[in-house]
Amino acid sequence: MAGPSGSHSIGSAGGATSGGAGNVPDPLEPADQDTLRDQSIADLLKRLSTETTTLVKKELELAKAETSQKAKEAGTGAGLLGGAGVIGLLTAIAFTIFLIALLDTFMVTWLAALIVTIIYGAVAAFLALRGKKELQEAMPPKPEQTIETLKEDAEWAKTQTRSGAR
Repeated sequence: MAGPSGSHSIGSAGGATSGGAGNVPDPLEPADQDTLRDQSIADLLKRLSTETTTLVKKELELAKAETSQKAKEAGTGAGLLGGAGVIGLLTAIAFTIFLIALLDTFMVTWLAALIVTIIYGAVAAFLALRGKKELQEAMPPKPEQTIETLKEDAEWAKTQTRSGAR
């Protein structure tokens, strides 16, 4: 007595609690083949539409979360680079004064300033090229995990289509 009613309530509870969509089964659980064969084409198309909508929504949520995380990381990095740039500028000014004063003991002031300027120009060019390379590697911030799961979803859909055609 308890056995049959217990199994019946488990079966009906499973369909009603999966995603809150009434009789629509959870898209993440494999469907019973006999149940699918008993359904009409309209029901199957409705189920396919619902499951596809759910899948697309979840993929969009994942893409938003992944992109948001990458943007936060990039923002933190940009802030730190900005602070380092300001401190670096102050350091460069002090070091420039030191170098010009040091070279001024061996030559005229204008030549000392020219030599320091050329050295700084070379360093600035090197840093600009490295910075450009780093930015190109970081952009565009694409949601790699979402792209991978979309490929997996497409592959899964292909296998389901092939198995359903048999």
